[in-house]
Amino acid sequence: MNRNTETIQTFLRATKLSFVAAAGLATSALAGGHLPDLGPNTIIFEPSMSVDEIEAVANGIHAQQVDDEMGSNRYALMFMPGVYGTNEDPLQISVGYYTEVIGLGASPKDVVINGKVEVRNRCFDDPTNPEFVGCFALNNFWRGLSNMTILVNGAGQDGCTASGNFWAVSQAVSMRRVTTTGGNLTLMDYCTGPSFASGGYIADSTADFIINGSQQQWYVRDSAFGGWSNAVWNQVFTGVEGAPTDGPYPTPPYTVLETTALSREKPYLYVDGAGDWFVRVSDAQTDSRGITWAEGFAPGRSVPLDEFHIVEPGDSIGKMNTELAKGRNLLITPGMYDMTRGLELKHPDTVVLGIGIPTLTARNGSTPITIKDNPGIIVAGLTVDAGPVMSDVLLQVGKTGGERGAAKTDPSNPITLNDIYFRVGGPYVGKTETAMQIDASNVLIDHTWVWRGDHGVEGFDRNDGVFGDNARWREVIGNQGVIVNGDDVTATGLFVEHFQKHNLTWNGERGRVYFFQNELPYDPPSQADWTADDGSLGWAAYKVADGVQEHLLWGGGVYVFNRNDPSIRTDNGYEVPEGPGISLNHIMIKNLSGPGIIDAIVNGVGTGVDGIHNTLPGEYEDPEYLVSYP
Repeated sequence: MNRNTETIQTFLRATKLSFVAAAGLATSALAGGHLPDLGPNTIIFEPSMSVDEIEAVANGIHAQQVDDEMGSNRYALMFMPGVYGTNEDPLQISVGYYTEVIGLGASPKDVVINGKVEVRNRCFDDPTNPEFVGCFALNNFWRGLSNMTILVNGAGQDGCTASGNFWAVSQAVSMRRVTTTGGNLTLMDYCTGPSFASGGYIADSTADFIINGSQQQWYVRDSAFGGWSNAVWNQVFTGVEGAPTDGPYPTPPYTVLETTALSREKPYLYVDGAGDWFVRVSDAQTDSRGITWAEGFAPGRSVPLDEFHIVEPGDSIGKMNTELAKGRNLLITPGMYDMTRGLELKHPDTVVLGIGIPTLTARNGSTPITIKDNPGIIVAGLTVDAGPVMSDVLLQVGKTGGERGAAKTDPSNPITLNDIYFRVGGPYVGKTETAMQIDASNVLIDHTWVWRGDHGVEGFDRNDGVFGDNARWREVIGNQGVIVNGDDVTATGLFVEHFQKHNLTWNGERGRVYFFQNELPYDPPSQADWTADDGSLGWAAYKVADGVQEHLLWGGGVYVFNRNDPSIRTDNGYEVPEGPGISLNHIMIKNLSGPGIIDAIVNGVGTGVDGIHNTLPGEYEDPEYLVSYP
């Protein structure tokens, strides 16, 4: 019996699910002994398994994870190439927190799910907390879906549920290399109420039709759709065939660019016909459009899995760094990792890939990841947490003050960060001066959520401010979300929220941002706590330094909700220098239907928001938009 089978049997027993004949799981994948050990929480399915067997395991994990927002379990559910489910007996599974569903084909066409892979609204009934009553997707974070085809099949479900494949998610969730056909892909769960949702990210994917519904914002990159319905506040499309074309911005608030200026797909695992395992590493592209896999592999390289050191929970950080120093790569399996010191990535073209949302937590004030400014280094699929002792930074690219502008980086082979998520607070108290700092040049940030927790289970006294916010402001310290000092840095899908000073500070030249989403901190106790040293009211969410000559933004949203003190004001959502090389396009601010004021959109220009509806009392206040600045 292989270790993967033992894990499944243990899980089934521990959760009191019906025991299935797990002895056959993934055995056909051995093909001469090629099945790797990918850690205790990686489960590999293969097509000879019955639908009942797969659903028992996958939906058993979902039942455990569906409400485990701040928990420590992590899972990767992997599907070997083949077809799963039939027209009469579809495979229908749900995806909870900290679970990544991964197809193991060379192409998304190689793993076919006849059925559904879904995320639905979470439902709450907490009369002591009005924020948690009803059904919504607002907190459906930290999960992923990649590299497969979904033939939407709702057989056996009720009429509403059967009407599409639901993917009702918010931040820190990616869908990559997925085809959805035979039914709609719906980004809201209208069966339990089209309530709040705050996503999201899709790349390198196709769908017959997408229902955006109540998603407040969304970013789609290099994909192809048959159609897209509805915009709420800020939907951005770059390099997307079939992107919506209705109306001039902001009616509706679509931002559509024909190509993506710089892109690089996330590395992915695949198994070839001989049963050998590889990680496919794509080359960077400029002016990309549409999917990369229509005619086979996109340009790049296939790296045998035996060139990766496979990391499991409890493994030594010293061993990880020794392997990195040898020029080897890391595959980090699902789990929690205490980082008493950080990973040190120094060699060009090193790949560190996480599966199953592994979490690296700073201990003793460490920086969990440092990256030298050498070309082609890729870090993907990780969550990085602040610990209870103050860190200077959680992820550092380049050397502060020492390597900026060095010729070691390569614009055609940028350092790349795919699906990197940060947490400061939430499951436990966290403290960091800055979450992510980019000092190297020629860096691509492809989807990140940098989050200082606006809620959590840290144990604060709920009577200390609103929902314990006074304690959160004092104890959960995150001064700055992202600082970019390097030149020629590009971000595609940049979510940064709730930091106590500037959420984003950009000091480098020729920065480009395609989609920015921000919520200012909910928890300043008073205006005095939310006043800058120079007397400015608050800190702009998006700050470009005064000396910068060239900077570009397409599609930005800044939201405010000051629940402790409704009189708190913020001068501007965005602050940038004046000059011919500065261009902000399709930017907006919004009050989240409650207390809090932003006086202007950018540099004193643009109508502010104050939470008071412009026309009818009792209705939500509309966003305020600028088509371009200056």
